[in-house]
Amino acid sequence: MERLRSSPLHANISTALDKHLEVIHVVQSRRKDEIVNASNRQRQGAPRCQDDRDVFALALAIKEMSVATRKVRTTLWCTFQLTLPK
Repeated sequence: MERLRSSPLHANISTALDKHLEVIHVVQSRRKDEIVNASNRQRQGAPRCQDDRDVFALALAIKEMSVATRKVRTTLWCTFQLTLPK
């Protein structure tokens, strides 16, 4: 979109995109932690009950990703509107 406008975009746009990518990495990390901890418990022969801390951490990360996704979608829509010819 910067190329279409022939001018740089506002710094908040890059910030929103960076934050979205960061939150995606956090969700991936939480999911990996949950899988590793579940497989470790299974190897140890522990009961199948899940450790709530892993699930809560993943749920919080997904909630943050949802908020970041809404913000970045709005940001990209606004950027697109600025890019369209008048």
